[in-house]
Amino acid sequence: MGVVLLRNAPARVVSPTGGGPVPASGARWGRDGAHPTAVRFLRGPQPRGSELLHALRIFREFLVGFRALHFVGPCVTVFGSARFGEQSPYYALGREVGAALARAGFTVMTGGGPGLMEAANRGAWEAGGRSIGCNIELPKEQKPNPYLHRWLTFRHFFVRKVMLVKYSFAFVALPGGFGTLDEVFETATLMQTHKMREFPLVLMGVRFWEPLLAFLRDRLLREGTIDPADLGLLALTDSPAAAIERIRDVALAEFARSYGPRARRRWFFGERG
Repeated sequence: MGVVLLRNAPARVVSPTGGGPVPASGARWGRDGAHPTAVRFLRGPQPRGSELLHALRIFREFLVGFRALHFVGPCVTVFGSARFGEQSPYYALGREVGAALARAGFTVMTGGGPGLMEAANRGAWEAGGRSIGCNIELPKEQKPNPYLHRWLTFRHFFVRKVMLVKYSFAFVALPGGFGTLDEVFETATLMQTHKMREFPLVLMGVRFWEPLLAFLRDRLLREGTIDPADLGLLALTDSPAAAIERIRDVALAEFARSYGPRARRRWFFGERG
């Protein structure tokens, strides 16, 4: 089984013009660099007391994320680069994808930053859907975008990636760099190794992704480092309509099975809508 190529009507180019919401006054939109405790954490062995404090901070970061995102609803995570601006056709594609997901009834979750993350959040926001961001403290590109109904900022990439995966029932990958590739392949690995159920994982942008998929077919598959079924975890398309068609039934059905009767929010757990 190879990569699934989804075909439908060609993607419509959406104009990126138009205004948007402004961040709340005084909002903490990120830092100028990674938090020093996050840097120290990966510097090798530390004093036992220091490592215990790190563990407690990480636990708290997980707990805050769990409580904040428990009620996000049927969610689709959109990955993508922070480096493409409004002039890029990929920005228009991301905006259209976000809007299509929102119209289909999904909450759109991204890494919360600029570029294609902003495009997907913006599309969802403008379509009247719900838009969530899981930001990360970085030296560059870390400022959350203004098209978010709710956002969280994390110190550690691994905590953030858990949040982007745990609450979503499908994944869309727009063009991106190392961070996007990391997110795509970690999600695929979790499904490959049965650490999570197989959910739709759609790569948007045939021209961008096809060389990578050719490498997977011609090198990894040929050398036996992946199986044909592993390659089948990835779907490829230029069409938001085709992506939504692949995602809708699987994601909504899985959401209903996973959540069952709707739980009540508890204010003392920090749970909000």
